[in-house]
Amino acid sequence: MRLGVLDVGSNTVHLLVVDAHPGAGPIPMTDHKSVLRLMRYIGPDGRISDEGVAALIDAVSAAARIADEAGLDAFLPMATSAIREATNGPETLALILSQTGVDLQVLTGEEEARLTFLAIRRWYGWSAGNILVFDIGGGSLEISQGSDEMPDIAVSLPLGAGRTTVSHLHSDPPTAEQTQSLAEHARSVITEVLPRFLEQGTPDHIVGSSKTIRSLAKLAGSSGESSDSRSRLSLKRLADWVPRIAMIPATARHALPGITEDRAFQIAAGGIVLREAMTALDAPALEVSPWALREGVIMRYLDQLPDAHS
Repeated sequence: MRLGVLDVGSNTVHLLVVDAHPGAGPIPMTDHKSVLRLMRYIGPDGRISDEGVAALIDAVSAAARIADEAGLDAFLPMATSAIREATNGPETLALILSQTGVDLQVLTGEEEARLTFLAIRRWYGWSAGNILVFDIGGGSLEISQGSDEMPDIAVSLPLGAGRTTVSHLHSDPPTAEQTQSLAEHARSVITEVLPRFLEQGTPDHIVGSSKTIRSLAKLAGSSGESSDSRSRLSLKRLADWVPRIAMIPATARHALPGITEDRAFQIAAGGIVLREAMTALDAPALEVSPWALREGVIMRYLDQLPDAHS
């Protein structure tokens, strides 16, 4: 069957169309992305501005047209932290529905973490044992850990790459004081949940997902060790690169290997947050998963089909 997942996040509106059926991995057919950087449109009162709402409607409309043309058997539209936390989130969702016909389902932060973990478990399989997962979006950082199909612990923290860029890195490039302030803030927030992860013991695999982590791995990942060396990122190499990224203006960062224009403005903050998260959870290196939240949504949908387990 043909499925479409629409992910309205803090940085992009991303449509993924796949051919899939229970018991098999989804095969990507169409991939469409609109870069919004929605965090820029959220004011001090927590409202998405009229300009931001209009941009959202345009992006969702464009994705819906492509989805219609794809001949979907099912359409799975979802929204994450930016709309979830906006003070006018319900109003924005109603307006999107009336203008585009798309009924966005808002995921909680814990749901994001759990669905991402599900995708990674399916990708790595049971032999991966206990997995610790980091996922950095535009608005939030999800961390999860467990040995089963769903994690034993899943948390969502307000440390997304876009959010922390807007809240802490006010200059371009940011000052040393700004990057230090963000590092201290991230460390403080992560410390609050750290005891819950320490109870889980040492993971067998440490995995990162999301475009931000994939970009950092392409830039700072180890090379020359194996054919898939770019799928790994060590804390040491990340820590070496983070201050170098921060010294480069956002408009020039896309010249770095692996850093696309749509991530350039927030990659410094993403690197700082990931460095602090890996340090706090004693993660010396991570493997990068090609599957993340959207694949998790697909897996859950397939699992819930009436004949999925027959």
